[in-house]
Amino acid sequence: MARADLAAVPEARRDLRRLLRGWGRPGGAETAELLTSELVTNALVHTDDDAVLTAVVSPRGLRVEVRDFMARRPLLRAADPTDDTHGRGLVLVRSLADAWGVRPHRVGKSVWFELGAGAGR
Repeated sequence: MARADLAAVPEARRDLRRLLRGWGRPGGAETAELLTSELVTNALVHTDDDAVLTAVVSPRGLRVEVRDFMARRPLLRAADPTDDTHGRGLVLVRSLADAWGVRPHRVGKSVWFELGAGAGR
């Protein structure tokens, strides 16, 4: 995804929707789509470089990873109640994903989440 190209967010959602067609209990694919759009948006808005989205469906569930090329780790913080647009993305990820985290790379990092196979039934 190109740097700061927020048009990539709906594209990523469409691609994930295609990947997850037929996957999941009611709401599972929608949760995956919401969390993916949060990670993609964060990568494009809060870094100065491109990002790479990887989504893998396996018998164990779904893993989505968004890699960017900035070493700065994302901050999980309470949202400012006076700001309707910022500070809630990682709180959503933490609340809705079965697991999530940040993996450092030699250059940059990946922020990832997993939804278990139970979310896919």
